[in-house]
Amino acid sequence: MNRIVIYILTIAVFFTATSELVVAGILNVLADQMHVSVALAGQLITVYSLAFAIGTPVVVSLTARMGRKKLLLLAMLVFIIGNFVSFVSSSFTLLVASRIILGVSSGVLLVAAFSAAAKMVPPEKIGSTIGTIILGFSSAMILGVPIGIALTDMFSWQMIFLFLAAGSLIILFGMALMLPEIEGDAPVPFSRQITVLADPVILSALLLVLFREAGNSVMFTYLTTFLDTILHRSASGIGFIMLAFGIAGAIGSRIGGSAVDKWGSVRMMVISMIVHVVTLALLPLAIHSFPLAIALLSLWIISLFIMGPATQTYFIEKAPQSSNLIISLNISVTQVGLAAGAGVGGMAVTLNATVLYNPWVASLALLIAFSAAIVSFRKSRRTQAVTA
Repeated sequence: MNRIVIYILTIAVFFTATSELVVAGILNVLADQMHVSVALAGQLITVYSLAFAIGTPVVVSLTARMGRKKLLLLAMLVFIIGNFVSFVSSSFTLLVASRIILGVSSGVLLVAAFSAAAKMVPPEKIGSTIGTIILGFSSAMILGVPIGIALTDMFSWQMIFLFLAAGSLIILFGMALMLPEIEGDAPVPFSRQITVLADPVILSALLLVLFREAGNSVMFTYLTTFLDTILHRSASGIGFIMLAFGIAGAIGSRIGGSAVDKWGSVRMMVISMIVHVVTLALLPLAIHSFPLAIALLSLWIISLFIMGPATQTYFIEKAPQSSNLIISLNISVTQVGLAAGAGVGGMAVTLNATVLYNPWVASLALLIAFSAAIVSFRKSRRTQAVTA
């Protein structure tokens, strides 16, 4: 039964992740139909991420005592409403408002899903379980983004959100029938939150997440534009490439979850970060060889999804008594990074009048993230040595 429930949560994450990622997949079309610049359209991702980052910890804190099943159902219901608002959006302002609704509801659902999953499996299975749920993100790239591109080509971009609302409604009924009752948590006192944030191991790890996600967002937000204007792919070709990237992400999620349980979170984080930095640093030099450019992008996507389960497990390992708080903070910082990256990426596009140099900007941010990771690992070893 637990396995079925985990898969239901994974599908729920698939829909929420599709609502986030699909905008990057249709950015050029959306900008054209909304009569705004590509850089401004990219800020729909910024708005979503900021709503996710700011709204999620507030709602999670206010609903701490609420049962996880009830919270998951409520979050999914609000998510469905947000998709309907997107579907009927006739102005850019209303679309921005819908992104705020989707961002907050998606964040709460993700935190509640991780929290519920962690309580349903033994500690030694947390890494692989989180990897399975994160598979919802890579599945969104495999199916969600290509489906969104196809619906945009056949009908309009609004049909994407009707599809998401209809699919989420089915999952809502599935969650109501299959999810067990899982207790909520006691509210975390403010003093305890400050204590956790004062821990240099946690603080530097959160800086790692911030700069890693910012770097990834600098590249991913404008990925379809890069494929279009730099690698000169057609709309249908971009759809197939995004499908291939999604498969790469799925491979990364499965490798990441199992590898963390087997080899540890720190080792997988180091390997992933090295691949992050190197592939994006080399990408602008490889644009004249399409196979090489796609190979580098695929390696980047794989390492991106390997990093997810490793980072979540690392936080749980370092603060087991505050795992829900740390998960919430991690997810919020992730979205702040995504928002910052989308903004910086937009500025880079505007300044250079091309997306060619976005990979170098992304690689620089990821190098800073890697440095923060090294600080966290060293602080953790010193703490363990003192404790011993």
